[in-house]
Amino acid sequence: MNTTLHRDKAHEYLSHNLDDLVKSASNVIAPFGPINTFAARTPWADLEEQTFEQVARKMKNVCDVEIYPNDSMIQSARNRGEINQDFLKSSLRNWLDLQDLELTRNVAEQFCWAALTQEERPSNLLRDPKLKSIAKKLSHFKFLMTETHSVRTYSQRLEQLGGARVAHDLNRHMIKWCKLFLDESQAVWSMPNRKEGFYRAWRRIARHDPALSRTTRKKISKLPQDADLALKEALQLLEVPYREIQGYLEAHLLALPGWAGMLLWRSQRRVEEHSLLTDYLAIRISLELTLVEPYLHLTEQSSEDKVVLEPLIAAWVHWGDLPINAWSKLSSLEQKARLILAFRFDKIVRNQLWLEAWEKTYEDQLKKMITSKQMTVTENEIPATAAQFAFCIDVRSELFRRKLEKAGPFATFGTAGFFGLPIETSELGCMHSHSSLPVMKKPQFKIKEYLPEVELKQYEEREQTDYSISGMFKSMKNNMLASLVLPEVSGPWLSLQTLARSIAPRTSGQISRKIRKAWLRKPSTELSLDHVLTSDTELPIGFTEEQKVYYARQALITMGLTDHFSPLVVICGHGSHSTNNPYASSLDCGACGGASSGFNARVLATLCNLQTVRRALADEGISIPNDTVFVAAEHITTLDEIHWLYVPKLSDAAEKSFRLVEKTMPKVSEEANIERISKLPNINPSYKKPKREAMRLAEDWSEIRPEWGLALNASFIIGDRELTKECNLNERSFLHNYNWKKDLNGDLLADIIAGPATVAQWINLQYYASTVAPHYYGSGSKTTQTVTSGIGVMQGNSSDLLTGLPWQSVMQSDQEAYHAPLRLLVVIQAPRKYVKRLLNHDHAFYQKVHNGWIRLASIEPEGNWVSWS
Repeated sequence: MNTTLHRDKAHEYLSHNLDDLVKSASNVIAPFGPINTFAARTPWADLEEQTFEQVARKMKNVCDVEIYPNDSMIQSARNRGEINQDFLKSSLRNWLDLQDLELTRNVAEQFCWAALTQEERPSNLLRDPKLKSIAKKLSHFKFLMTETHSVRTYSQRLEQLGGARVAHDLNRHMIKWCKLFLDESQAVWSMPNRKEGFYRAWRRIARHDPALSRTTRKKISKLPQDADLALKEALQLLEVPYREIQGYLEAHLLALPGWAGMLLWRSQRRVEEHSLLTDYLAIRISLELTLVEPYLHLTEQSSEDKVVLEPLIAAWVHWGDLPINAWSKLSSLEQKARLILAFRFDKIVRNQLWLEAWEKTYEDQLKKMITSKQMTVTENEIPATAAQFAFCIDVRSELFRRKLEKAGPFATFGTAGFFGLPIETSELGCMHSHSSLPVMKKPQFKIKEYLPEVELKQYEEREQTDYSISGMFKSMKNNMLASLVLPEVSGPWLSLQTLARSIAPRTSGQISRKIRKAWLRKPSTELSLDHVLTSDTELPIGFTEEQKVYYARQALITMGLTDHFSPLVVICGHGSHSTNNPYASSLDCGACGGASSGFNARVLATLCNLQTVRRALADEGISIPNDTVFVAAEHITTLDEIHWLYVPKLSDAAEKSFRLVEKTMPKVSEEANIERISKLPNINPSYKKPKREAMRLAEDWSEIRPEWGLALNASFIIGDRELTKECNLNERSFLHNYNWKKDLNGDLLADIIAGPATVAQWINLQYYASTVAPHYYGSGSKTTQTVTSGIGVMQGNSSDLLTGLPWQSVMQSDQEAYHAPLRLLVVIQAPRKYVKRLLNHDHAFYQKVHNGWIRLASIEPEGNWVSWS
């Protein structure tokens, strides 16, 4: 390889296409933000123009990652009766219908069924000399079978060929530099020159890195000043063919998708860091060049993957009842047909068919449950209710709603937890504001929580004292000299605290919170809902009068509450409470970007109580009675409790309803506790007080599983509450209210699919990915996680940045999964023409259904169930 090419030639290489290639390559990873604002994201969001199977093959070829459920998960599902084999047979027949095989259907079906249902072929069969001999004689058939072409990096190829562990070393170095660059004030010494950009800062400091050889450091010092030039030069010197450059960049991004995903997220949020991925790839591939250069003669190999015939012949020996010596008696046409079928019906196809059968079984069970209990309620038959509750669509709300509706004259509605408010919230006492809406949307307004000046000053003084104590402790811990004396100063107090939280976590947690609350004495606050002009670079504060009416109207229409108002309407956000949990935000509201949705609930309830808003709504046909009062609350999912956030002056009727709700809530909470806690593993079956047990789970600093979160989520049901009211959906369904009769043009359905359904799909696929590939898309065990750089977790002190869910969020035990990795089933209660219109107008949704990223069914007004996928 020529290593003396002129740098001006490197400048011309790739012309102006480099940015486009980097951008296209970034589709294989997903942007992931810091863990303290954890927001569920599918790792395959930008790959949905490909089929699920195509992406599965790509991940297997490039990263050796399986994204279909493995044999163990499938067998466990079979043992639990969750897979009806009739659906497996149906899926197999559908697959064979698409194949053009010169083989009788009966022979093909018998072989495939045996491969699906019988044990795997023994590995020693491949070592049989007779089998190898037959494979050699049939080698002329290889050209008929084309493997999916995939690009691997030079460092990966080198390790495959038994050379030095260059890929491992390359990852180790990149992890170190990413940690330093992305650090959020956790490191004692930050990376110098970070303001110049990742590549330039790395180039300056890496030439002094003692972990690199002198030769490597010398080469780094001679790299170009700019990242794009360095990347072009490295690709050229590695002689990566132009047609393979995007695949080569993808392979490097997929080597550490967590760190690369964090850089992608940063590049999308900060204009000055828009080229972070180019910097990352320039560092990585330039460093790879210096590390692999001594071994380049070992990496020369054909770019085409070679088909191996031995496993195909062995498959027929084991599953097709075709002994090795029988192959020579077959005609050439029969030999070819059998090899092609075995090649096509590989492990990925088999696992795909099992997954489809699992999904169809769940759909069939859901169909029978819903259609057998459907109720038809006319306008005149709508029962009077004391209170109406608008809950988030979160699957954990399903249990609480079910218990609440059975406990009294209450009605519940399901809607997205941000309640349609595109806001950034600034809570009193918080140093930073945060976006409180789905991560695919951007806030348009800022809402602040405020106090009168005198009260604010007194509260800030108390809060500053509290912050100064914790800030001083953190500063001492991160200071080299102060940290030497810190144990002597804090040891006795921290020892007592640790002892108390270990022996009596519930009591100590309650006492600690009460002391802090008593000290802070946070007064009742107001919200900045009135519009205030700001600079062009800042979000406007509050709403105009027209905007107040618009967002109140849209929220009520979306949740299906436009008439028959109860005296009390509770807008109920949700959040979670757990202790010593890096993934605490993953248990909060997915629709609010990993934050509690209580603030949004308070904003909406306040808007709906404004007389100017009510008069405007009445003019549009939404008449809210004078004695109806909106209040805001928060559903704490780990405790199954309702905490009141905003209760204004109540009318007599609303006061009566409020007292009834408070009287009923302890029973609802206890029943929800009993059902939810019983599903957690390692719970003492003899506990007698479910409320105390729930509080212990939330307060225990050693608890690795305070709740199951959204595990087992499998469906998103869009329709009237009467459709599912009598069903125990086992916390597996996102429930969104929808009345097709009030949506003649289909706009409301389109908004639900584009917003809440998309958030639900991202949640679903993140749980799916963390279950089927926990080592790659999950985050490992909580017990061995290390919070790094203030932004995420690693396993140990040198791993990829782990962006998925922890093992304990999806696994029942070390051997058995709790979450069932099924792709989301969207069920729409509407006439068939509504669904057809949706698919015709929403290309992104059609693509998800057509390519297998989501499944679709509908329920017609007559009650007929229609499967669209």
